[in-house]
Order: sequence, then structure tokens, then C-alpha cells
Amino acid sequence: MVNTLKKAQDDKTIVKDYFNATGFDRWRNIYGNGNVNKVQLDIRIGHQQTIDTVVGWLKDDGNLSQLSICDAGCGVGSLTIPLAEEGATVFASDISSKMVGEAAERIKQVLENPRNIRVAVQDLESIRGEFDTVICLDVLIHYPTNEAADMIKHLSSLAKTRLILSFAPKTFFLTILKRIGEFFPGPSKATRAYQHKEEDIINILKSNGFKIKRTGMTSTSFYYSRILEAVRNN
Repeated sequence: MVNTLKKAQDDKTIVKDYFNATGFDRWRNIYGNGNVNKVQLDIRIGHQQTIDTVVGWLKDDGNLSQLSICDAGCGVGSLTIPLAEEGATVFASDISSKMVGEAAERIKQVLENPRNIRVAVQDLESIRGEFDTVICLDVLIHYPTNEAADMIKHLSSLAKTRLILSFAPKTFFLTILKRIGEFFPGPSKATRAYQHKEEDIINILKSNGFKIKRTGMTSTSFYYSRILEAVRNN
């Protein structure tokens, strides 16, 4: 138990330090409009497709402006901003203080009076409160499945009706691609990249009282993200 807890703390420290240092400029650029290489552009496009899918789901339900939403692991605000523009009340948090600072600046640039957004520097498991919908995109890739399970359990406790997650799916092709990438270390590499079996994530959601409503998949040359929308069992 002690070793598991220490491992979780180590992974969080690695992620926090990365996104407060070398990773910050890299990912701020990828998620922005600056010049990027072909791989980074591909990732930018893929990430935006994931954002568009989730926003589309919420808009299709027709009540987005009435929802309270937690954007857990908000990064630079790529999801928070369009949700707030649609009138949702959004609590956005990230483990990286630099990412939260960048998100706050982007929010000010886009929204004249962002009263419906609150931002904070917090890791997933320290978030408190209750929200209609909890969303966690492109975060679980930084943590192994056992740690992801604890995070999903906590996020489930915050969600009144719905939890939306994205993760890198564990498939034979992506596993081989990841192993090939490990032969080419360099300064552009990010934190440890963990893939998750979709069955494992679904079972974790089920064990916390949720069932799958909608699924999506974003697939580009260098970005792969499985999206699951889970709703609370009645």
C-alpha cells in the first residue's frame, strides 16, 4: 500500500514538474496558434477533434447553459472556454500552475466578463464539490491503470449525472507504435505515456455506478484518443 501511494505521488510530481517546466512551452504552443512541426500539428488537430466531439455531445442535449461542469485537467482552457461561451458554469483545474495561469489569460482574452468560470491549481483527487458533469480529457495517459482507477473513482463522486473521459486505448498497433517511439528519446518526449484497455476503464466506471451512453474515437497519425460518456445508473 505504501509503495502504491509513493508511486502515485511520484507520477503526479513528474507530471506537475514537466508541465511547469519544459512541457509548458511545448504544449502551450501545440494548443495555440503558433508555428509547430508536423507531428505537433497533427496532435493539435487530434486534440481539437476530441474537444469538438465533447462540446458537440453537450450541445446536442440542449441544456448546456444550465449545467455546472468540472473540467478536470483543463490545461490551457481548450475545453473550458467553449463550454463557458455556451453559458455553462465551469470549474477548471489543473495540476500545473503554469497551465492554469495560461488558461486564465486565454479566458480573459476571449470572454469579456467570465463570471461563469472559476480556475484553480489542483490535482484531480483534491477537487471537491458536486457538478452536473465532470470531464477529464487527455489526462489518464500520464498515469497507469491502477492510479487511473483511483482518479476515476474520485471524479465519479463529484458527478451528479455524467462523467466524460478520454484516454489512449491499448491496442496491438498502438503498443507497437509506442515501443518504436521509445527507441528515439529526446527533448521533445513528454512524460510517461500509459495506454489503457477500454474494457478496464468501462469496468471501473461500472464499479462506480455509471453506464456508457456514448463513445467516440479520435484517430490521427500521432494522436489516438478514446472518448467515453458515462451516465449515473438510476
